[in-house]
Amino acid sequence: MTKTTRRQTLQLLTAGAFAGMAPGLLSTTTLAATPIRIAMVVKALGIGFFDACRDGGLEAAKELGDCELIYTGPTKTTAEEQIAVIDALIAQKVDAIAISANDNTALVPVCKKALERGIKVISFDSGVAPEGRIMNLDPSNAQLIGQKCVQMMAKTLNNEGEVAILSATSQATNQNTWIEFMKTEWAKPEYAKMTLVSTVYGDDVADKSYRETEGLIKAFPNLKGIIAPTSVGIVAAAKAVVDLGLVGKVYVSGLGLPSEMKGAVDAGATETFAIWNPIDLGYSATMIAGRLVRGEATGQAGTTVNAGRMGDIAIGENNNAAMADPFTFDKSNIEQFAKIF
Repeated sequence: MTKTTRRQTLQLLTAGAFAGMAPGLLSTTTLAATPIRIAMVVKALGIGFFDACRDGGLEAAKELGDCELIYTGPTKTTAEEQIAVIDALIAQKVDAIAISANDNTALVPVCKKALERGIKVISFDSGVAPEGRIMNLDPSNAQLIGQKCVQMMAKTLNNEGEVAILSATSQATNQNTWIEFMKTEWAKPEYAKMTLVSTVYGDDVADKSYRETEGLIKAFPNLKGIIAPTSVGIVAAAKAVVDLGLVGKVYVSGLGLPSEMKGAVDAGATETFAIWNPIDLGYSATMIAGRLVRGEATGQAGTTVNAGRMGDIAIGENNNAAMADPFTFDKSNIEQFAKIF
């Protein structure tokens, strides 16, 4: 696992100052008569991870100046509802759309429609296929995320025991990519006694994720660990472990928010988990969208784009970019960061 640099820690702490913004504040504007309008379209409203992305987006919009952030998304994590949201934004003639996709291919036609209307379209967190966007911003390097998830669980279980994966949806491009890199890491000899027994999907819905966890525990009596690379699923899985009295017998790890995972860490259901800073992610996506609208970046492979306090971000193959390495949380730092996001 990579060690946290002082710079990464300072980025997390600095970004945290913006996390206390009022949840009802959905846009920020300057006094300019015609500000640019950037729409942040998330997988679904009411998810803590994306609320934190919104806070970062508001920060970036203020720094860009003459900029309004429109924070929106469907009520359910479906491509159909996201398509309706994007169609509405096209009708509003926004200048840019930054979207976390529920389905990377189903959204391509409506995103192409937006591009044809002169709207700058980027994806972040969960990508749209290349033909439907200018560029994609991954929160971290997908390989490092996959490796980190396996390494955290292996450390907890001493490289031995049955483990399952609780993912979001089977169409989520980011989740699927991370899982493939998990499997690549898992193939190493040191994990020979830590076996992957099943992969299930909770659709980023708390109730379904909880039920899927119950199903895993029932189906695999010797289950020792659950890796949930989803901020909704990891909380639900940890709650199920606590509710079923399995703390110390089944461990949950993966990707989650410190504020939502503090209870699980304190209870002992989770030893370690990781996440990138969602405030930084929303900030970076909004800043990049603004740069594209103003002609200060192209989003093309081989170039860089300035993302404000996050620095210059290099754009690689298929116009993909990565923001930062994942950050590990445990009992030593959970109290500190739970107050931030």
